[in-house]
Amino acid sequence: MEVEPGCPKRMVYGPCGGVRPDLRCEVAEHRCPFTERPVVAWDGAQPSPTPVSELLTRRPLVLPDLTVPPYDPVAVRRVTAVLAPVSDVLLLGEHSNRPDLPPALLASLVLDAGGQPLVTLSCRDRNRVGLEQELHGLAAIGAAGVLCVTGDARGPGVRPGATQVFDLDGTRLAHLAAETGLLTAVPEAPAAPPEALRAARLREKQRAGADLCVLNHVRSPAQLAVFVADTQALGCTLPFVAGVAVYTDRRSAEVLLRFPGLDLDPAAVAAVLGAPDPVEAGIAAAVAEARALLAVPGVVGVNLSGLASDRGFGEAARVKAEVARRVRQP
Repeated sequence: MEVEPGCPKRMVYGPCGGVRPDLRCEVAEHRCPFTERPVVAWDGAQPSPTPVSELLTRRPLVLPDLTVPPYDPVAVRRVTAVLAPVSDVLLLGEHSNRPDLPPALLASLVLDAGGQPLVTLSCRDRNRVGLEQELHGLAAIGAAGVLCVTGDARGPGVRPGATQVFDLDGTRLAHLAAETGLLTAVPEAPAAPPEALRAARLREKQRAGADLCVLNHVRSPAQLAVFVADTQALGCTLPFVAGVAVYTDRRSAEVLLRFPGLDLDPAAVAAVLGAPDPVEAGIAAAVAEARALLAVPGVVGVNLSGLASDRGFGEAARVKAEVARRVRQP
């Protein structure tokens, strides 16, 4: 398959998760070209069979986001020490407006501190050779796995002198990751437009080599159940990790609103922020959401995501750790 000439991210297997509600491109003003055709079928080689990761046998699988200041190894160690004892995997993000240490180096710090890293690898800032180097580096150090994403485009004024590469897209990167033997996770955004294409797009990611799907936030467990059923009807058998909104104050709630398709219930937010103890209320709300999502057939775990707290990375880690602890209780 050829790169889609109308896609600024040079994707072959689109659409990305950033399509606007009116179906315009995330980066430009024209309509996303992938919304005007059927989902592009994976036409590459089938990945080599690899052993099933032991992680995929755990229930529930708990993946908190590792939220730390950039370029701060001390913070990585401190937050990992808080989260690792109550988590199966720590999800290491990669952000367009906040560069950090190289993925394999960041993962090694987490491993040294006792955590298991699932590392987000984006196609935005590295060419194919750079991506291959990181994949083999992650495999060599024994990282838990990799989350293969195309990557958000940088907004106006964010590092304007830096090139955005996009040699690959997330689906092609997932195939490379599977060939290294790494546990290969992929994202999907069930609530992002065009919603009707999302299930088929995930099926093609599985055909490319994906082992696990980490979902963006959804509006409700009912919406998630419909999406999972749609994917299964198309022959997709991937296990799902669902996104859980973790917030305990106004800023951490507002940050979550940036996720495509996430509609926080204003009444739920008001109840948390207006509670005598907003931290306890936010923790309880996240646990309740996690349990409701885990009840959906096909969902094997939860990603505790968001800022969690505006009172520093240490307090945010404590909040997520308490949510994780309660979710893992029988």
